This record gives sequence, C-alpha cells and structure tokens, in this order.
Amino acid sequence: MMWVLLAFMSAALLGCYDFFKKVSLKDNSVIAVLFLNTLFSALLFAPFIILSRAGVITDGALYVPQVGAGTHLLLILKAVIVLSSWLCGYLGIKHLPITIVSPIQSTRPVIVLLGALLLFGESLNLYQWIGVIIAILSVFLLSRSGKREGIDFASNRWVAFVVLAALFGAVSALYDKFLMRRLEPVLVQSWFNLYQCLLMGLIALLLNAFLPSQRGRRFHWRWSIPMISLFLGVADFCYFSSLAQEGALIAVVSMIRRGSVVVSFAFGAFLLHEKNLKSKAVDLVLIIIGLLFLYLGSR
Repeated sequence: MMWVLLAFMSAALLGCYDFFKKVSLKDNSVIAVLFLNTLFSALLFAPFIILSRAGVITDGALYVPQVGAGTHLLLILKAVIVLSSWLCGYLGIKHLPITIVSPIQSTRPVIVLLGALLLFGESLNLYQWIGVIIAILSVFLLSRSGKREGIDFASNRWVAFVVLAALFGAVSALYDKFLMRRLEPVLVQSWFNLYQCLLMGLIALLLNAFLPSQRGRRFHWRWSIPMISLFLGVADFCYFSSLAQEGALIAVVSMIRRGSVVVSFAFGAFLLHEKNLKSKAVDLVLIIIGLLFLYLGSR
C-alpha cells in the first residue's frame, strides 16, 4: 500500500531531522534556531503559493488552491499546535540525549490511537493490535534507561517538556486527519509553515522585549540548521500524502512515523557516542518487531 510506504519514508527522514536538530541546538539558542527552522520551512514552500497564484502551477501535487478565511483559521490553529510541540521538543532535546528523547516521543501513537478510536471510529486488526502492544512495551523499557544516566523522569523538567511535545504532537496528528479529509497536503503544508514562521517571529520579538535574559543568549550558525527544515519538510510531505491516501489509518501512520527512533538511535550511537547503548538496543529491536506487525496488519 502506498500510504504505508510513504509513512516509512517519513519515519526515515524524521530520524535525520532529529539528528540535525540535536547538533544545531548544542550550546545554542533554542529560540534563534527554532525561528530559523520555521523561516527556512516557510521559504521552502512559499514558491508553491506564489507560482500557483501566478498561474505557473495550475494542477498536480504542488498546486496550492485559493481558500477562504475559514480555512486559513484552521491552518493557523494547526500552526499553533505544531509550534507548541516544537518549542517543547526543542527545549527537551537540547538538554537530554537523543536516545532518551526519541523513545519518549514514540509514545505519541498511543495517544493518537485512543484519539482515532474515539474521534474517527477507526479499528485495528489482530496484527496491528499486537504491533501496538509490543511498541508500547518497548518504549516503556527503553525509557527506563534514562535512570541509568541520572535522569529522573518524575522530576526532570526537560523530560516534562518532551512529554508535552508528544502530547501536542498527538493532537496535531489527530487534527491532520481532520484536515486531510478536506484539504490538499501541499495547501496545508505551505500555509501552516508560513503562519508558523510569523508566530515564531512574534514570539521571538516578545521574548526579546520582555525577557532581557534572552538578549544575551549566544547564537552560532551551523549548516545543520537549514537541514532541519529540509528533512522535516520532505518528511511532512510524505506524511501528509500518506494520510491523504484512501484507506489510510492515522493510528498506523503515526506509529510507523515514530519508527524514526531507529534512525535517531543510530545517529546517537555512532555519531554522538551516547551511553547505555546495549540496553537501549535490545528495546529498540522490540520497536522494530512492533512496526513489522503493524506493516503486516496493513497489507
């Protein structure tokens, strides 16, 4: 199924995105990096809006149709939800190992599953339920590795930020299913990235004006910063396209997308040289098995 393949492509690209995010935020200003991320993302998709308005692009997957004020309000809400998730996630990944952050974020499909069952009436077959249960168990075991690194999940504020990022991300995933039933993927992606950039610019200005401590935060340019936007933009395009496919199940797409933890783990192990890799690797195998069951159930 095409929607399954697109979901796996999104997961691989999202893992690379997490790595570039971690590298960019090392000893760097979260607000500055996040603003540049939203700016580059907006610039990446703005040409589709302009070329569609000019009549250069008149149809196809990259055509952005004109919509009314009501639709723009829906897209602004999407931008608020995603930006909230990003802000919390950026703060968390700056201060925690990527091999800890990614597993916590992998709990997002559990929330999405409950939401999809309640809001969209989706159902899962036996294989998919087995995959979900294995994935939940593996994420729980993998998250326990944080205690071996002196990270107390009950009191660490950065863990709390990552959990909030997962919650906002789950809300965003459910909202995406609502939007994809009504709007084209490139329309959603183009406009919400533009609104997200404007909102982040406003936040940066307000923080700089009312929080003097923000003015002294040092910013270091790194080429990994634009890579965040590039990989995320393509990953989201695959994700939105997957949801737009006939028969796509949001719970399964979201779970597969969380398979990005495999790619993130590899970067954390081989390039960032993070700790406790043996125990984390065992739990990671369970995540892969869970994803395979989800794939078998979607065939």
